[in-house]
This record gives sequence, C-alpha cells and structure tokens, in this order.
Amino acid sequence: MVYTIKVAGLERDLPLCPISGALNIGAFILFGDVELTERCAEELNKLAPEHDVMITAESKGIPLIHAMCRYSGKNRYVLARKSVKLYMRDVVKCETQSITTAAKQTLYINGDDAEFMKGKRVLIVDDVISTGGSLLSLENLVKQSGGEVVGKMAILAEGEAAEREDIIYLEKLPLFDNEGHAL
Repeated sequence: MVYTIKVAGLERDLPLCPISGALNIGAFILFGDVELTERCAEELNKLAPEHDVMITAESKGIPLIHAMCRYSGKNRYVLARKSVKLYMRDVVKCETQSITTAAKQTLYINGDDAEFMKGKRVLIVDDVISTGGSLLSLENLVKQSGGEVVGKMAILAEGEAAEREDIIYLEKLPLFDNEGHAL
C-alpha cells in the first residue's frame, strides 16, 4: 500500500508502514531524493522567520537543514545527536519519544553548539512532525543552551500535528488505518 503526496510541486509515493495493529504511517524519506530535498528546502526557506541558526535532530532532517542553510546563506547548523560522540564535550541532553521509534531516545548536543546558540534566534527544522516529541526535545535543548526558539518548521505535519498553530509546514500527511484508508 502507498499514499501519493504532492509536496513542493513534486509527487511521491509513500509506502504505508504499520506502527500498531490498527495504525499505519506514510514513510516519508528524504535520503537519496536530492530533487525533493532541494525543493522542500527552498520552499521552507520562503516561509522561515528571521533566525540566526537552525537545529535539527539526527538523522532524516540532516539533508534538509543542510540544503536550507545553503539557500539561506548560513554556514553552520546544529545537529542533535542520538548518542554522545567522542568529540563531544560539555554535552547538553534531553529525552524524546518519537512515533517512529519504539523506545525513548535521548538527544545530545555538543557544548560548543550550545554556546553557539546562546543568545541567538533559533529555527527548529525537521522532516515530519507527528507527536511533537522530537520537537519538544529540540526546544528544550535550545532553551538549556540559552537560545530563543523563533520558529518550528517541517516539510510535513502528520496526524494531529497539522492542527497545531505553532508549526510551519508545507503539507499535511494523514495517518492511515490497517487497510490504508486515511483517518
């Protein structure tokens, strides 16, 4: 089963993937789709509020934020990692729960990135916002670092996230029952 979506002027077929016995999600994958990533980055940049720096969570947001930085002339972004890497010092962390991940995760940023965000206007970027768990963790990381969240953006708002007024997104992505019907 697939769901065809049109976003940033492009059509893509999203495979439907079960996350429970009665619920499926459309798998939106930017990895490897350069055209889609570039178009979405360009369209999101047109809607972005004034900001000094962008942050995203590892991993599907990485190609998007990279392209958005290039389009906006920014030369650096912050990446919240799913594990602490050897180079990281003075780590700032926050727990998250994502609809696509079974267990709780912790997001981490390097102390240098926390210092970089201090006193800056920060734009949170993600590929899909669904439950808002990752988004909340990114907001907490920004606040712990002394930054100010000025916007929250995604390519798609999934399910109830599409009703939120605090996020900017390009298109809605419904949730699906186990027969592939949009809920």
